[in-house]
Amino acid sequence: MGLRILTAGESHGQLMMSIIEGLPAGLQLSTADINPDLARRQLVLGAGGRMRIEKDEVQIVAGVMAGRTTGAPIGLLIPNRDHEKWKNKTIEPFTTPRPGHADINGVIKYGYEDIRPSLERASARDTVSHVAIGAICRKFLAEFGIQVGGYVRSIGIIDADLADMDQPTRLLKAKESELACPDDHAANLMKLEIEKIMQARDTLGGVIEVVALGLPIGLGSFVQADRRLDARLGAAILGVQAMKGVEIGEAFENSRLPGTEVQDAIGLEGSQIIRTT
Repeated sequence: MGLRILTAGESHGQLMMSIIEGLPAGLQLSTADINPDLARRQLVLGAGGRMRIEKDEVQIVAGVMAGRTTGAPIGLLIPNRDHEKWKNKTIEPFTTPRPGHADINGVIKYGYEDIRPSLERASARDTVSHVAIGAICRKFLAEFGIQVGGYVRSIGIIDADLADMDQPTRLLKAKESELACPDDHAANLMKLEIEKIMQARDTLGGVIEVVALGLPIGLGSFVQADRRLDARLGAAILGVQAMKGVEIGEAFENSRLPGTEVQDAIGLEGSQIIRTT
C-alpha cells in the first residue's frame, strides 16, 4: 500500500492539519524528528513577514503511542499564531486578485465574492504541513539507508558552481548555509541579489535540486503511466506552491545534445553492469 497524504487548514485559520496513512508500525517518532525541519523552513533570507510571526511546532495527535508508530494514520497539528490577530474581527472582503496566485481562478470557478477562500487555502502556509510530513518520510527512509535532501542551485541569474562537489558534500554544506546553497561564493552573491531585489520591492525566482541517495532499483513501474516514478515525482513537485517546472536528471541540457552523447551502451564485466561514461 502506498502512502496517502491529506492536508487541511487556512493560512490565517486556527491551525494547519495533516494526515499520513500507510506507514508501518514500529517506527520511532517524536516531535523532535519534525520540529528542526519546521525551524529550518523559517530561517531563509528573503522570506515574508509571516515567517517572523510564526514559531512552528508540531503536535502529533494520532498514530503514535509510546514513541512509536502504530500503523494507523498519523495526525499532525500545527497552530497558526497569526490567527489571534484575526479572530473575532470583522474583515472586509478582499476583491483585488493578485497575479501569480489562485485568487482569480477561485473566484471564477466557485463564484466567490470575496477572494479570501481562495487565497487562504492556496497559500504557501500549507507547505508547513508538507515539511512536517516530509520529515516523517525521511525518518522512515533513513531506516533503509536512503538519504533525501536538497539545495539551491540558482537564484535569479546567479548559479552555484557544484561541478567538483559530490552529492553527499552538497547536502552537508547546504545544511550549513543560510540560503541552503553549497557554494559559499555563490551564496554570498545570491544574498546580495536578494537584498537588492527586496529594496526594489520585487521578487526573484530560482532553481532547487533534490536528490535521493541509496535508492533500490525497481521503484515505480513502466506498466502504467500513473505508476512511473518520474510521473509521480513530477506531480508531487508541481503540487508545491510556485513550482513551475520539473527536470529529472539533466533533461533540459540533454535536449540540446545528440542521443549518442546522452545515452550510452550497457555492458557486463563479469557479473557487474557497466556503462562507458
